[in-house]
Amino acid sequence: MKLSKEKQALLATTLCFLFMVAGLIMEKIGLTIYPTAFILAILFGGFKQTKEGIIDTFENKHLNVDLLMALAAIGACIIGNWFEGAMLTFIFCLSGALEEYATNKSKKEISNLINLQPETALRLHNNQTEEVPVSELQIGDQLLVPKGAGVPIDGILLNGNSSIDEAAVSGESIPVDKKDGDELFGGTINLGEAFTMTVTKDSEDTLFAKIIRLVNEAQNTPSQTASFISRIENIYVKAVLIIIPLMIFIPYLFLGWSWDESFYRGMVLLVVASPCALVASATPATLAAISNGARNGVLFKGGVYLENLAELRAIAFDKTGTLTEGAPTVTNAVFLSDNKEGLDILLSMEQKSTHPLAQAILAYYKDESIPLFEDLTVRNVIGFGMEADVSGSVWRIGKQTFSETTPFSEELLQEIEALHNEGKTVIYLFKDDQLAAYFGLLDLPKSEAYQVLAYFTENDIHTTMITGDHLKTAEAVGKALPINEIHANCLPEDKTRLIKEQKEKYGVNGMVGDGINDAPALANAAIGVAMGEGTDVAMDVADVVLMKNDLEKLQMSHILSKKLKRIVTQNIVFSAAVILLLILSNLFQVINLPLGVIGHEGSTILVILNGLRLLKTIPVHPTDEQKGIKHQKLAESH
Repeated sequence: MKLSKEKQALLATTLCFLFMVAGLIMEKIGLTIYPTAFILAILFGGFKQTKEGIIDTFENKHLNVDLLMALAAIGACIIGNWFEGAMLTFIFCLSGALEEYATNKSKKEISNLINLQPETALRLHNNQTEEVPVSELQIGDQLLVPKGAGVPIDGILLNGNSSIDEAAVSGESIPVDKKDGDELFGGTINLGEAFTMTVTKDSEDTLFAKIIRLVNEAQNTPSQTASFISRIENIYVKAVLIIIPLMIFIPYLFLGWSWDESFYRGMVLLVVASPCALVASATPATLAAISNGARNGVLFKGGVYLENLAELRAIAFDKTGTLTEGAPTVTNAVFLSDNKEGLDILLSMEQKSTHPLAQAILAYYKDESIPLFEDLTVRNVIGFGMEADVSGSVWRIGKQTFSETTPFSEELLQEIEALHNEGKTVIYLFKDDQLAAYFGLLDLPKSEAYQVLAYFTENDIHTTMITGDHLKTAEAVGKALPINEIHANCLPEDKTRLIKEQKEKYGVNGMVGDGINDAPALANAAIGVAMGEGTDVAMDVADVVLMKNDLEKLQMSHILSKKLKRIVTQNIVFSAAVILLLILSNLFQVINLPLGVIGHEGSTILVILNGLRLLKTIPVHPTDEQKGIKHQKLAESH
C-alpha cells in the first residue's frame, strides 16, 4: 500500500529522530559504530529533500534551500560533527512535514466542501426512463424532467408546458413560463408538471473533475508574496554558495584561523544563512488560510486572490440571490370582500401550486387555521395564473390582466401604484371578474446583508449594487441596506463596464454574483466572488466561491485575508532578523553549529507554527449598533 505524502514525511521524520537518538546513546556508551546511526538518520531524514533539491536544480536550473541543507549536513559530518548533521536533518525534515501537513489540510478541507453526489438525468429510451450520469448525455438525447426536479443540462422543451425557476441563470426571482420549443438551461428548477426535453449541449465537466481542478488551482496559484520569495530564493542560494568558500579561505589565509576553525565557521554559516524560515514565511500561512476558508465554506482558487482581498477598495453586489433571499415574501395583503371566504379559497388554490408566489402566500399565512377545499380542482392558465370553480363562482389568482374586471377605483389604483413604486410585485385575487384581494410581494434582503455591507463601509470599502431588475425594486432593497451606490436595469455588458470603471478608479475591486449574466463582470473584477448555489459558469470564472451562499463568509474572508497579511509580515521580519543575528554571531565566533542549527531550524518551525494559527476559525458577529439599525431598516422596507 502506497503511503500518502503526509505519511511519508511523518515516517521519514520519525525514523530520522529514532536513529539520531540511537546514535547519541551509542556515542555516550562508547560504541565506535555510532556514526552509522547518524548517517542512517541523515539518509532517512534528508533523502526526499535532497532528491527534490537536485531535481529542481537540474530540471529547472533553480537552486533552493534543500540543496543548502544537504550540503550543510554533509559538511558537518566531514568535520566529525555527526550529531549536529543528524539534528540539522531532523529539524529540517520536521519543518518539511509541517509544510506537507498544511498543504494536505487545505486539500482535504476543499475536497470535503461539496457533497459528491452523482449528477444524473432521466433519459428516455423506448418509452422507458433510465437514470444515467449527466456526463454521458449526448446532443439529441430526450430526457424526462419530473415536477420539482432540476433541469440537468441545456436543451429545448419538447413536450409540455411548465413554469421554470431561472433565478440561477437570469438573476430574477419570478419564474418564467415555458412552452414547446423554448430554451431550457441546466441548473434551473421545474416548478410545474413533468415535461420532456431534448439535449442541445454536451456536458464536458463532471462535478468531481471540477473539484479536482479547483483544488489544483488553489494549490498551484501562490500568493504574490510567496512568488516573490520564490524568485529571490534562487539568487539568495547562489550568493550563499559563493560566500561560503570566501568565509572558509579568507579567515584561514589572512586572519590566522586554523583550517578546522575556518571550515567549521563556513559550515555554521551555511546553516544559519540558509533562508528556510524566509521561504516558509508565506506558503504554509497561505495554505492554512485557504484551509480555514474551505472548512467554513469559502473556496479560494489560489493564494493570490486571498492575499489581494486585504487590499480591497470597492466591491459590487448583484441583487437577486446575492443581497436578497432570491424568493419573494408577502409584505402587503389587502382583502376587499369577505376575508374568511376569500382567504379559504386562496389557500386552497395556492396549495396546489409550486410557484414561488404561491409558496410565499402560503408561508405568510402558515399560522392561520383555515379549513381548505381539499377536492378543489385548479386549472393552470399559462401566462396568467390559476383558476377554480367554487359554488358557481370562478375564482382567479394571478396577473391584473387575468380578469376583464370593471375598472379599479381611483383610490385603489393609487394604493396599487404605491406598491409598484416600492418595487413590489402585485398579484390579484378575483371572484367572477371582481377584485377580491391583492398582495404585494418583494424579494427582501438577506438577514446578514446589512451587517456585511456595514462592515465594508466601516473599512472604507465602496459598496455598489448592480442589478438587471427595475430601478424601483432596486431602490426598495437599497433603502434597507447601507449601500453607497445603486445601478439598475443593467445588462451583462453594463455590469462589465461598471466593474471596469471601478477597477480603474479604485484599483483592487470585487464583484459578487451568481448568474450567467454576472460572469463577464466576475471575470473582469480584480476579485470575482461567486455564490455557491449559482451557475457553474459564475463559479468557473470567479476567484472565490461562497459555497453556502452566506454573505457573512465574505466578511470572514476579508478578515482572514488581513490576518494572513499581518502574519506573513511578522514571519518575514522575524525570519530575516534571525538570519542576520545568526550570521553576525557566527562571524564573531559566538555560536557553535548546534546552536546555529537550533536557531535557524527553530525559527523555521516557529514561522510555520505562526502561519498555522490561520487554521483557527474567525468569528463574525454584528455589533449591537449594527443589529439595531438593521432591524429598523428592514422594518421600514416592509
